[in-house]
Amino acid sequence: MKFLVTNDDGIFAPGVAALIEVLQHFGEIYVVCPDQERSAISHSITLRQPLKASTVSLFGNNVHAWAVNGTPADCVKLGLEVLMKDTPDFVVSGINIGPNLGRDVYYSGTMAAAAEASLFNIPSIAVSLDRLNHKGIDFQIPKRLFYQVIESLLGNKIPQGVFVNVNLPYLKKEHCLGMAVVPLDLTVNRYKFVGLNDPYGQVYYWLKDHLPQLANFEKEGDYGKLRAGYITVTPLEGKVSQRKNIRKFERWMNTKLPPKPKEEKIL
Repeated sequence: MKFLVTNDDGIFAPGVAALIEVLQHFGEIYVVCPDQERSAISHSITLRQPLKASTVSLFGNNVHAWAVNGTPADCVKLGLEVLMKDTPDFVVSGINIGPNLGRDVYYSGTMAAAAEASLFNIPSIAVSLDRLNHKGIDFQIPKRLFYQVIESLLGNKIPQGVFVNVNLPYLKKEHCLGMAVVPLDLTVNRYKFVGLNDPYGQVYYWLKDHLPQLANFEKEGDYGKLRAGYITVTPLEGKVSQRKNIRKFERWMNTKLPPKPKEEKIL
């Protein structure tokens, strides 16, 4: 089995190495990551400058790896279209430092990499850890939790066009309550603007992460279950909502489909 690994924390982030160490138990690893941190860059791609893919040997001789001066979505697209000779069986993005919950899926470069892979109909996962910085992390803890997740997912077939958002609590395996398949809690408003005054009286606005202070949330959503001590698993798909709503919007817009042409009988 072949895996393409990427992230948005940059190729030197320790979460990438931890992810590779787990996936090497299951197959061959290819790595295409940004050459620097590209967090919260969403699903952007690079249009107005060329990309360079530099080979790196960070992960040993058995791992093919490139650092790219682009976004996570660039990395997946370049990996699939150019750098890899064969299509991978799976794309895994992470392990991201900081959970991706609720509305985060719209901002996250980690999530965008998994979404990009799904556009190629390749099964993909975004993996994030419930810690807000790298300091003091023992990566043996999330590695043991992620092993359970990937083993479960590889034993089943993820439908085409679906990608999976996984959040790992920073808990030892014996303290984790298990895996919970949950919806995104879109009521959680994690990032809010705060105003700051400079010495000249000008007000500037910064986004502040209110994750540690969140009090109102759905107990059965991704944030609630992660906070309770579960690994959260959320399958996501973009195509179904289009199919479900297209007829409804046709009625709203009073559009009519053209009649099907009659088949001519050949004598």
